[in-house]
Amino acid sequence: MSKLDEKVGKYLQVVKEKGVDLDMDLLRKVTRACGPSIYNADSETIAASQPAELETVKNNYLIRKLGLSEGPKLDEGLNAVIEQYGKSDRNKYRAVIYYMLTKHFGKESVYS
Repeated sequence: MSKLDEKVGKYLQVVKEKGVDLDMDLLRKVTRACGPSIYNADSETIAASQPAELETVKNNYLIRKLGLSEGPKLDEGLNAVIEQYGKSDRNKYRAVIYYMLTKHFGKESVYS
């Protein structure tokens, strides 16, 4: 089993726990697109309590990667995903948050 497969398996469990519709192929593609960040304990997670971190996710992922336009809908969607993930959950995995955001905004085609 490759390191990527191990990470996908770990994230698969989290996605199931959060009650999100599972698209295994999309989860694998999102995880792979995160690159080496998933292998570093600090960059593998998102600090959702830090506004600067959420701003980075919004700018680098939602706007640049998914091609969404700046506006209040981005903040609302990001907050909804963080709420669904669970604000009290300390380990908010980047790949899972990105997967959930992709599903929330219906941008699965970015990974086709």
